Amino acid sequence: MKKILLIATGGTIASKPTAAGLAPQISSDEILRSVPEAAAFCEIDAVQLLNLDSTNINYRHWLQIASCIQQHYARYDGFVITHGTDTMAYSLAALSYLIQNSPKPIVFTGSQKSIHEKDTDARSNLLNAFVYAADAHAQGVRLVFDNRVILGTRARKLRTKSYNAFSSIDYPEIAIFRDHKLLYYIEEAAPAAGPFFYTALDPRVFVLKLIPGMDAHIFSYLEEHYDAVILESFGVGGVPCYGDEAFLDAIHRFLQSGKTLVMATQVPFEGSDMEVYQVGFQLKERYEVLEAYTMTLEAAVTKLMWILARTQDRAEVRRLFYTPIAKDILLP
Repeated sequence: MKKILLIATGGTIASKPTAAGLAPQISSDEILRSVPEAAAFCEIDAVQLLNLDSTNINYRHWLQIASCIQQHYARYDGFVITHGTDTMAYSLAALSYLIQNSPKPIVFTGSQKSIHEKDTDARSNLLNAFVYAADAHAQGVRLVFDNRVILGTRARKLRTKSYNAFSSIDYPEIAIFRDHKLLYYIEEAAPAAGPFFYTALDPRVFVLKLIPGMDAHIFSYLEEHYDAVILESFGVGGVPCYGDEAFLDAIHRFLQSGKTLVMATQVPFEGSDMEVYQVGFQLKERYEVLEAYTMTLEAAVTKLMWILARTQDRAEVRRLFYTPIAKDILLP
């Protein structure tokens, strides 16, 4: 029988009503008691690592979760992390870089309604997470939610209230559940080597969402305060020209200061392709910018944090960014 560690971090799944709205109050042991069926196929221990609304989770907590898994890795066959949905895609991506090539499953799950409620998706999601964590073929960082298994680098929350909150962006779902039975779409070979644990992230990464008429001088502020910027541009990618080259000049100065710029798109699906239009082509031709292609925003952010904690060398940053990790980037 597989031995699984439940790591509780809070979120809606662990929330109860208060006078000021829902807040995490339910313990890991209480959460575990809500799915007694899981004891029939795995042995589960529980630890209360955090008890936070996921809005309050940041890079320090990602390092905590990774450290907890590393400390317990030898003792357990798999891990289930209960987590709030609002920032879960960031946590999934971050853990995909902090713990690479794991032959054991590291499974995130949560819910849109509290496990405290009678009518909730929490118990089904949690039971499915244990089913996947105990499966012989399970591995790596995964999201189990609404009867689907999604790669940690491909998950994104697209709905705020519906049970089918998450989608797999530009990559197939790994598996689905039918009546808590696991059916694989993609069976992956076990990693040849691993796991590899990393213990540092650089939080000085900023996401700038381009809007019509934005002043290019924003880059002067960003240059002082951040090591890298991800510019979410329109469509397949580019920067505007409002009768001058202010954006190109600002980006040139930003890059000259030794910073990193990644071009991405605001569009959720199908990714960037800067060479299609002049507004993107001229930027890519002139300057050493990186392009996210079909990476999710969450993966691009956390991958940069992982890379910049290791090196500031521009050539090495570029090499690592374009090196696929857990199917995070599909190069053209």
